[in-house]
Amino acid sequence: AASRWRPGKGPAGRPAGSPSDAHSSLERKESERHGVRTAEKLLREFYPQSASGQTQLRLLQSLCLLATREKANVEAALGTFIDMAQAEKDSVPALLAMAQAYSLLKQVPKARTQLKRLAKAPWALAEADDLEKSWLLLADIYCQGGKFDLASELLRRCVQYNKSCCKAYEYMGFIMEREQSYKDAATNYELAWKYSHHANPAIGFKLAFNYLKDKRFVEAIEVCHSVLREHPNYPKIREEILKKAQGSLRP
Repeated sequence: AASRWRPGKGPAGRPAGSPSDAHSSLERKESERHGVRTAEKLLREFYPQSASGQTQLRLLQSLCLLATREKANVEAALGTFIDMAQAEKDSVPALLAMAQAYSLLKQVPKARTQLKRLAKAPWALAEADDLEKSWLLLADIYCQGGKFDLASELLRRCVQYNKSCCKAYEYMGFIMEREQSYKDAATNYELAWKYSHHANPAIGFKLAFNYLKDKRFVEAIEVCHSVLREHPNYPKIREEILKKAQGSLRP
């Protein structure tokens, strides 16, 4: 069966939710809701005069609706994105927003159609962030379908234009891990860990797991300690990786 993994949720078996995990998840959701409310408030004070400015305002307002992840809001935002894409053919922001809306509505084939259009779009600095997001989203869809060759091609493109694209390295680590190439998986997770500034414990978990599988026990122990310093209750890493790595070093 194809993996339902998302980066940050752990191909190496993202630790099951502990009470502290659930608490941090609730905190994160509340923080996101607060961010959306703040953005909406700021946008209400924004009165663009130009047509392009008004289009940008519509896009941002609809992205706020999208960020709520509520079905009615997502559907309303999608209607706006479709109108914008029809008015301005090949608009990268509108096509990406459409794909994101379709993904949230679980209409994956429709999301994939828009993302394939973006995969053919020429790279431009002004649209670099949106193009990168579109490539990552399409790579995610390909990973879920087990189409790792197609995903890898998009991920290499992400890294070509952005050498510090943490998510691209994380996906590449996942693909290598699925192929049981733990050494290559660790190499990619190392880069994801580096470019996330050692701040994402899920990446640390996956890096330590692949070090363990590659019999690099000292490195596995070091990463476990690094994760546990900042996240002392992080689930499974102590029992499933740290203790096993320490046990393997004992004569």
